[in-house]
Amino acid sequence: MAGGTTSATASALDVEATAAELERYRRRADGLIGAGAVTLVLAVGASSLLIGTWASDAASWLFALGILCLGFGTGSRFNARRMRRALGAGVWSAHPAAAVARTGHATSLVLRAPDGSEAWPLTVIATRQRYELVRPGPDGVLWWCGDPRVGGVIAPPGGGPLIWAKPLRGDRVRRRLVAQAESEGLMRRAAPRQPQEPLPAPAAVDDLYDPYDRVYAAPYDGPHDNPDADDSPADGSDDSPDADDSPRNGSGDSSVHGPGPATADGVPLGPRPVRLDLPTYAVLAAHARRQARPQDKALRPEADVSKVPWWRVRGLRRAAGVPPVVVAFTFCAAVGAVALTGPTGSDALKLGAVGVLVLGALVYSCYRLLAVGLPAARVLARAAVSYPPHLRRYVLLYHPEGGAPVLVLFPALGGLHARPDAVLALVPPGPRKEPRRGLPALPVGTVRLHGWQDSTPDGRMPFVVPWIGGRPLWPAGPLWGDDGRPEFARLLERLAPPLET
Repeated sequence: MAGGTTSATASALDVEATAAELERYRRRADGLIGAGAVTLVLAVGASSLLIGTWASDAASWLFALGILCLGFGTGSRFNARRMRRALGAGVWSAHPAAAVARTGHATSLVLRAPDGSEAWPLTVIATRQRYELVRPGPDGVLWWCGDPRVGGVIAPPGGGPLIWAKPLRGDRVRRRLVAQAESEGLMRRAAPRQPQEPLPAPAAVDDLYDPYDRVYAAPYDGPHDNPDADDSPADGSDDSPDADDSPRNGSGDSSVHGPGPATADGVPLGPRPVRLDLPTYAVLAAHARRQARPQDKALRPEADVSKVPWWRVRGLRRAAGVPPVVVAFTFCAAVGAVALTGPTGSDALKLGAVGVLVLGALVYSCYRLLAVGLPAARVLARAAVSYPPHLRRYVLLYHPEGGAPVLVLFPALGGLHARPDAVLALVPPGPRKEPRRGLPALPVGTVRLHGWQDSTPDGRMPFVVPWIGGRPLWPAGPLWGDDGRPEFARLLERLAPPLET
């Protein structure tokens, strides 16, 4: 029983992203096989030349490395063939999914059948790092192609990274994981729209516009313009999705900016057509509320970017790549300290190999810091304190690949049926084990975007820094405004998988 719905699509391989990802997976497997074969040849040659010397230990290490590469490559090549057969025989289907854990395993998940009649507990055949690419997000939707009784391929919405999954063995374990998924509401979730169902057709009428999409007035000069101040009133009224979010100052001026056609001074040039293929504010806000999770502990405040140099701000140090440099330098210092003890023979060879690796890591991290990190940190520091800020409503969602936070931005004066006009990916502010710590407590609200002075080389994507609750959230890249391309709609579909109505 191949997962999927009746469609004119011949197979899941007809999806462009799926075919490209399977080809990349196959090439990685072939690369590992080739690297393993070359390493084994070098190991055999080195062992014959260095036999009876202390350097022969290096040949044994090379031999073990070659065996590992060859084994992983062969397994991956077999897995690629297995996935190609499954993808060629069926079509993608979208399923509500829940990530569950069992003793000793963190790569188990449960899919709900398309008709909602049963649940399929599966175990993922992948490393933990690859599993993180398809771990179901808070809304819990994955694509599936295969037979739940034998195995099949799972992928995040869009058919991207591919991973093989097979049914769990043991009735007791299966029942326990299904019960855990049911307790998390898996069987009560709305059915996602199937991949074969077409997106709504975009508007074909040229005079269909959003009247609230572009408004411009004089720059801010009131007390609410200070990015260090708390943007939220005491009663929290401006975080309501139905509230009037227009900024007001003492003179009654308001300013609402956003990506789109503009003059050289940044003044928008008027309304634009509404894209009916994009979800509305109400739809995405509902997704955001379902994805929201309470935060147990607040993040330690970082230094005020408007008062201190950028290198004293924790988020900017991370954005610049300072931590990898510090870690690499620490390892280099440790290797140097061991080298001062005067190791001899094979110990010296092993220490030298480790030294080359850590020194290479230090050189690479320093290069990244100087070539990419420092310019990016300076741009973000300058953007964070620039004026005037541009008010927007936001919806906080999470990318299905890795769970990175993403702000979906809407016109400040729009209503529940407003369409998004930009997305901004964020750097998770919390530690590795709790990346959501430090994000806004509310999944919807208002945000002030500072920046707009710098942009990508093509001038299409500006760099901005969002301020929510009186503090900045550091972006992972430039602002992606709605440029009319279908990729923008596809990203929103992955952030909030459409539900059947």
